[in-house]
Amino acid sequence: MAHLDSNLAPLIASAARHLRNARGVVTVGDLLRMRPTRYLSYDSEVTELRDGEFVVLIGTIKSAHTRSMSTRKGSMLTAVLTDGHQDVDMTFFNARAHENKLLPGVRVIAGGQVGTYNHRRQLAHPGYTLLDEAAEAALPGLYPVYPAIPKLHNWNLVQAVGLVLDALGPLPDPLPAPLRSRHRLPGLGETLRMLHRPETRAEVARARERLRYEEALVLQTVLAQRRVQRAQEEAALAIAEGGPLLTAFTDRLPFTLTAGQEQVAGEIAADLASTVPMNRLLQGEVGSGKTVLALRAMLSAVDGGAQAALLAPTEVLATQHHRSITAMLGDLAEGGLLGGSEIGTRVVLLTGSQGSASRRRALADVVSGDAGIVIGTHALLQENVAFYNLGLVVVDEQHRFGVEQRDVLRGKASGTPHLLVMTATPIPRTIAMTVFGDMETSTLTELPAGRSPIQTFVVDEHRPGWLERTWARIGEECRAGRQAYVVCPRIGPGASGGESGGESGGDEEGEVDWFSDGFGQGEQAPARPEMIGVLETFEELSTEASLAGLRIGLLHGKLPTEEKDAVMRAFAAGELDVLVATTVIEVGVDVPNATVMVVRDADRFGVSQLHQLRGRVGRGGHPGLCLLATRAADGPAGERLTAVAATTDGFELAQLDLRQRREGDILGARQSGGRGRLQFLSLAHDEETIATARADAAELIAQDPDLSGHPELAGVIEEWLRREQADFLEKT
Repeated sequence: MAHLDSNLAPLIASAARHLRNARGVVTVGDLLRMRPTRYLSYDSEVTELRDGEFVVLIGTIKSAHTRSMSTRKGSMLTAVLTDGHQDVDMTFFNARAHENKLLPGVRVIAGGQVGTYNHRRQLAHPGYTLLDEAAEAALPGLYPVYPAIPKLHNWNLVQAVGLVLDALGPLPDPLPAPLRSRHRLPGLGETLRMLHRPETRAEVARARERLRYEEALVLQTVLAQRRVQRAQEEAALAIAEGGPLLTAFTDRLPFTLTAGQEQVAGEIAADLASTVPMNRLLQGEVGSGKTVLALRAMLSAVDGGAQAALLAPTEVLATQHHRSITAMLGDLAEGGLLGGSEIGTRVVLLTGSQGSASRRRALADVVSGDAGIVIGTHALLQENVAFYNLGLVVVDEQHRFGVEQRDVLRGKASGTPHLLVMTATPIPRTIAMTVFGDMETSTLTELPAGRSPIQTFVVDEHRPGWLERTWARIGEECRAGRQAYVVCPRIGPGASGGESGGESGGDEEGEVDWFSDGFGQGEQAPARPEMIGVLETFEELSTEASLAGLRIGLLHGKLPTEEKDAVMRAFAAGELDVLVATTVIEVGVDVPNATVMVVRDADRFGVSQLHQLRGRVGRGGHPGLCLLATRAADGPAGERLTAVAATTDGFELAQLDLRQRREGDILGARQSGGRGRLQFLSLAHDEETIATARADAAELIAQDPDLSGHPELAGVIEEWLRREQADFLEKT
């Protein structure tokens, strides 16, 4: 008898090779977890066929005729398939491969796309399999269509799955019996039978419900175990609030914290004072004051005799943080230096392209403890970076970092440092429960006074004069004393979307996933126009008449660090009117005088990313304007941009983003090369299932922390972790 971890090769030798090569499917469990993409009914009436639909028909070959083709060599075959009521033609343009198989009286199962030729329904070059009585009797009530496997006909895959199901012995069930009973879920063996050999669509629904809940329970159990584990860890330092450095900084603030900021500051202070390491997510819209609260936490750490590290995804953002934090602190950031405060500390910057002399000084300040606050990019993770006493790690824009990178930085502390994660990307509740489920969450919902409204419009570049008017609008704003951004999804010709150094480029999430029909006849997506880059846009705007006389700058991630910093300083100082940039300016760049942003090829960016980008304008006393330029204003891409233009509510847009994005993208599958680890659970639609599983997992771990009483569930979790399936839990 076969088990879930049995190798497929002895059971389905030829199919096993194709499954392994195409999808890494090696074991029985791998195959049976492969989800059919859809199910088709065998009893389709020929009279009900509609052009363009994909159908599966069972019938008898009524007649078959071969004739020479008039426009090329060879002959074509037309076989008439009948279901006893009506006929449909099966047409092949290579008769030799089929004329000895499709003989009158033969029974076949055929699948293909319906078309019409000479007023007759036809399936052009369909996939088919000859049937005998035994094979026909073994057909399930519904025909499952699986993801396309090269060189493996869908019918052969259906047969292979059937052989594997027939060879299965009793299956250990990872779902504890009390939970199955509580939620009225079928056992694993019955579930797999209903998934692959369903008699009705109700059986398919039951199987999917069970597997959705199982995935949710596995995820939530991992997170529940992490929460218990972290509660048992001892923090590097329990940090009390109210030290001299924090007090001095608070007294100097030119504004009063909002009620929401005060509440979150209290939550962070309580975490820092505990001997249990803080593990908190701080989310809030652009400009909601996250950085000030993070700085307060870092100053508390310094007051407590520890160091704080701020990890940023790009050099531009790290430099911006260093500049803004030193400006806010003034002489408090010059501890031990001439003119520095007696209670001050030092704030140092570490980046990958830093000069050697500057880097040596920074490293010395870090290891000696003279630098209480260390700001940097991935360079902080290098082996030669040693801390004197790291007590707090702040991660900005968590979705840019992997768990392993963050853990390297935490590993530089003698104990377990406190962790504060910041994100300006609003997170829907299902993401918060699943992706950040082991973290406490604080949300800033208020915007500080003085933020100006932002209007957003979609610009269809195919409409005559619209793009020209866009450039003219920039000219009007700049000549009124304001500044503008022009953002592009890539650097230039020949470059892919995105950049090195952790910067993200245009997001491809709006593309259609073209569906293979399961019989080896896949379709190709139509070619999209090449993405517009900053280099060609910079050249275009340099000769644009409506922008004549304006000072235009260029910024992207592959420029030398000194040049990037110089460009940003010039733009911030008002020495440039227009900045043409990649998404390097997506987060952290604060130029209050910038009022206009044009995003080119806006359809190539994600919903949340567009929301982040437009948050760069309207940060001063003048209203903001965001123009989403696109060459794909019609269809789903245009609808998505229209939705972005309709609201500035980041949480509403985040929910829209979640509904539209592929699950694999949400969970980091683009990095791993697959659709995603979740085959059945949808973060966009299964909030109730996730919430139920979260409560069940908490109860389970409270009663049995190491799952010694539930070895089957522990085994599934171990397998997920072995395949690094836990790494995506904190990525979004």
